[in-house]
Amino acid sequence: MRQDSVTKKVGMQETFRDPTRTTTPHESGITHVLDKGMSVQDVADLCEVTGGYVDIIKFGWATSMVIENLDAKIAACQKRGIAICCGGSLFEIAYHRGKLEEYLAFLKDRGFKLMEISDGVIDLPEADKLRLIERLARDFTVLSEVGSKDKTVVVAPYRWVKQIKNELNAGAWKVVTEGRESGTVGLYRTSGEIRTGLIEEIEVEIDSTRLIFEAPQKEQQVWLVKHFGCNVNLGNIAPGEVISLETVRQGLRADTMKKD
Repeated sequence: MRQDSVTKKVGMQETFRDPTRTTTPHESGITHVLDKGMSVQDVADLCEVTGGYVDIIKFGWATSMVIENLDAKIAACQKRGIAICCGGSLFEIAYHRGKLEEYLAFLKDRGFKLMEISDGVIDLPEADKLRLIERLARDFTVLSEVGSKDKTVVVAPYRWVKQIKNELNAGAWKVVTEGRESGTVGLYRTSGEIRTGLIEEIEVEIDSTRLIFEAPQKEQQVWLVKHFGCNVNLGNIAPGEVISLETVRQGLRADTMKKD
């Protein structure tokens, strides 16, 4: 391709780019991708297509304990400047089995800087969780997660707000609001419908840039972008949906296209 054609192509992309959309490294506008078993080539292909739109790749739940390409995949992500973390479920398993120190050694040995702490399944007293966040924030950038993975458990809005505030004060970098890979628990009803009243109560008390909303379903992503703007932090995004999400963020899809 001739240089002038390349220049025109880049210029056209800039013409249509939302000027309010943040660029990497994102402090807000984070796209957090859920990896359910990607190959190293998948990581390379994702980066080729998405460029700087992917901020974090999470090796879902405890997949890092069974995949054969972990070290190579870690290297591929680190080479491209993508932060990596293991799922909060692996933390819960390690804590529940009395293997937390071994898990921390595993993370440090492989160069993880980001760590997710959750209690969506296990019984972890709030005071103990806060002490763990405070301790682990000395060695890791901590993502703490609030909300239950149990569809039958509905947490009152005031408890969400209290937990989020306490975990941020304990040293969490961001708090992840539970949605799972299905988008049918936590912030969402079993149908996938957003608990809008819950989100509205949270945002009254919490700076939304300190939150990552798990939003695996397109309708959830659209609602959150419309509500908070293009730089809302979104998590549990499928690798194949990153570009779709970016067009939603920048008003380049019918769902968020401005008509004025």
